[in-house]
Amino acid sequence: MSAPYGKALEAIDAAHAEDPKKITKDGQEIPYELHYARKMSHYLDLRQPNASPVLRLAIRAQHLRRWEVPRDSYPLGKVGYYSWRTFLKKRQADIAQQICIDAGMSKEEAEGVAALIRKEDLKSNDETMILEDVACLVFLDDQFDDFKDEFDQDKIIAIVRKTWVKMTEKGHELALQIPMTEASKGIIGKALQS
Repeated sequence: MSAPYGKALEAIDAAHAEDPKKITKDGQEIPYELHYARKMSHYLDLRQPNASPVLRLAIRAQHLRRWEVPRDSYPLGKVGYYSWRTFLKKRQADIAQQICIDAGMSKEEAEGVAALIRKEDLKSNDETMILEDVACLVFLDDQFDDFKDEFDQDKIIAIVRKTWVKMTEKGHELALQIPMTEASKGIIGKALQS
């Protein structure tokens, strides 16, 4: 990997390390967003081992400084949720693009990272589809068990169906290999029945 790529990756991880929310993994306390970024890179290695540096940085920066704009800073409901997500994608892309430029990457590479974070051309760009697969895989692996307890079963089944539709066949194959609790497997099984 190039020196600018390494500098950009280091700066992205340094930003993740500032997340005040901490979790304990393997007996060590780490910032949640750093954990999330590492999970994203792990699933990228499974989904696309020969991924480009631009995709690797976009994957790593997917939630860059997300904690600074909490969900409750937007209204409740679907409109508020989508407004929050749309704002975050643009903000995270802008921050990552600047980090890449500051690290010495070309403007084209930095814009490529930002475009992937914004999920541009989602249905036609292979790298954007890979990023979407990876985000869905991390949700199913790292967040689903806790998430499923927040809503009633019908809502969770609908969320799993929406997640599944976003993914490619390769993403589906990897999702079915994720170790899960029996309760989570049951919900996913119901979601995929129809």
